[in-house]
Amino acid sequence: MTKFMCSFCTRKAVYHRKYEGVYLCERHFVRSIEEKVKRTIRRHRMVQRNDCIAFALSGGKDSSAVLYIMKKIFKNRKDLKFFAISVDEGIPGYRDESLKIAKRLCETLGVEHHIFSFKKEFGKTLEEKVRDVKKSDIWEGTACTYCGLARRWLLNKKARELGAKKIAFGMNLDDEVQGIMMDYVRGDLVRLARMGGEPIVSHKLFVPRIKPFREIPEKEIGLYAILSGLEIQERECPYLEGPRFRVRDFLNDLESESPGIKFSVLRTFEKLLPHVREIVKKEGVKIRKCEKCGEPSSQKICKTCELWRKQK
Repeated sequence: MTKFMCSFCTRKAVYHRKYEGVYLCERHFVRSIEEKVKRTIRRHRMVQRNDCIAFALSGGKDSSAVLYIMKKIFKNRKDLKFFAISVDEGIPGYRDESLKIAKRLCETLGVEHHIFSFKKEFGKTLEEKVRDVKKSDIWEGTACTYCGLARRWLLNKKARELGAKKIAFGMNLDDEVQGIMMDYVRGDLVRLARMGGEPIVSHKLFVPRIKPFREIPEKEIGLYAILSGLEIQERECPYLEGPRFRVRDFLNDLESESPGIKFSVLRTFEKLLPHVREIVKKEGVKIRKCEKCGEPSSQKICKTCELWRKQK
């Protein structure tokens, strides 16, 4: 909380938006977030008539807020269908709590809710998988590597099977610039080419993604969730690790010294994106069906099958 007045009215400010040099009261802050989301959706043509949109819902602030705000914005659109998908990775004391929160939110908003688990789909929970591979000689990356691949695979497969035309994620500005930097560091131009704001159909089996929060900083999403009275899980996943979080800390340090630097990263990337896509196109990277699971992959065997199905 600040001790200053709102830059647009006589109310007490609740937030200082340093990169814009303004103070915002609760009403103007909430309005600014919702207007920015509307502009992002329009600019990138994220929602079309008769869309069926799946929401990747974890119960955290970002995914809960994006479902809440999209329902609020499109409450009068009878042609749109929304439903939520939650993934149960099998993390004791963490995911079970967030799934209850996600279920309550869907009940409040009147949204159909589906839950799918690693255990049922892959035969093991994330906890079991991490324990088993650490005992073997096939450990690759981090727990986040195994989890992220399986979650994306499962969300895409189930959203498609349930008839979704798009999947909405709660990825915010911080997530977006971290992803850009990580793909650049790894030299992964194929993934980098998919990082834009507009929904991309790279294969008929891929459900295009939309990210309405991609231009809103993480801490602003957190405040919006609080001011909107949303119940959210505040604890971090116990498996969080890896280089992405060092990139996160690096970007946060830069942002503290130079407010707006994250927006600069995003805008510069958007200027480069057409050229990145042209390079990827010339390299002739083709999406095919995985020979094991039938899901889209750039290799004969997708990475999810490679990591999750070679050891049961």
